[in-house]
Amino acid sequence: MMDTPPRNPHFFASLRHAWDGGCYVVRSQRNFRLHLLAAGVMGVAGWVVRLTRWEWVALLLTVGLVLAVEMANTVAETLVDLVSPTYHPLAKQAKDVAAGAVLLVAFIAVAVGVLLFGPPLLRFLGGWR
Repeated sequence: MMDTPPRNPHFFASLRHAWDGGCYVVRSQRNFRLHLLAAGVMGVAGWVVRLTRWEWVALLLTVGLVLAVEMANTVAETLVDLVSPTYHPLAKQAKDVAAGAVLLVAFIAVAVGVLLFGPPLLRFLGGWR
């Protein structure tokens, strides 16, 4: 009879902490909620235009990346506020760079959206065969 490795009692605690972090971001970050709304709209649009399996992969990876970078931006802002409660130019720079990362990924997400949904939309409008 094989011995099974002992169950790690910390695994479920770490899942709970991750869940709590996700709930915090949803509750406290307006931009994250807007990204979630956009993700839902893109999900419905993907279903309507019948995206292929690989198009779904591209959409899900893009949405996941946007949401993850938005969460990382929240981490950066929280840490900067913790270590620099008063204004400091370097604190501003750190926050601006984190926000710039979100903006960059959002632009890429728009490009992916145009590539995925542009052709079906043009076909629907009768402008492309």
